[in-house]
Amino acid sequence: MRYFIQLSYNGTPYHGWQRQPNASTVQQTIEEALSILLRKPTTIMGAGRTDTGVHASMMYAHVDFEESAFAKAELENLTYKLNNFLPASIAIQKIHPVTPEAHARFDAISRSYIYKLTSLKDPFRQNAAYYYRPELDIDRMNTAASILLDYKDFECFSKAHTDVRTYLCSITEARWKIVNNKWLFTITADRFLRNMVRAIVGTLIEIGGDKQSPEWMHEVIQSKKRAVAGASAPAHGLYLNHIEYPQNIFLD
Repeated sequence: MRYFIQLSYNGTPYHGWQRQPNASTVQQTIEEALSILLRKPTTIMGAGRTDTGVHASMMYAHVDFEESAFAKAELENLTYKLNNFLPASIAIQKIHPVTPEAHARFDAISRSYIYKLTSLKDPFRQNAAYYYRPELDIDRMNTAASILLDYKDFECFSKAHTDVRTYLCSITEARWKIVNNKWLFTITADRFLRNMVRAIVGTLIEIGGDKQSPEWMHEVIQSKKRAVAGASAPAHGLYLNHIEYPQNIFLD
């Protein structure tokens, strides 16, 4: 039977989501915990990959259990045990029964990220937001961000030498807002390229700092060259924030 694990994590201690041979990752940590609790090797498939230091306030992964089905109380008990076993940096919210063909990665309709930038230095939250002191113009940044919705090909924001087949993405939301001295950039799309959001944020910071005009965004996207766009913003300000699925794949 297939299940979706809904979770969140602080990415600071990990070299990203995906299992790697010689580095600690979120996927590996959860798989090892499940394997011990279930007393059998257990693997999971995540909804996507996050880079080293990137956080997730919502992530999904699917897992197959040999048992025909877990009762609701058994799933709640497994969630409780898993949270006790996992480090404080990873939290399991719920384990959902889903249809047999449901896929955490390929069935996702959309994904949303939030990038957090702060102008106030906080020693207790130094890995929770990017501390950036220079003054920024939010109107210029939002004008440039709206241009993203006019395009589909975002090769200019993709990490070089990746094995993707297409650079096409459909962005449906891209905007900045200020909440309690934090600058929050929300972006939603059907898919994202590696390093895409951080490259977009870095480009928008250049525009907000008056180093480039908002119209420069057209030039960046049309160039299809990563070197033309701005430098990537630091990983610790980025959060995978929401993943949308068709509701009919959930059996609960």
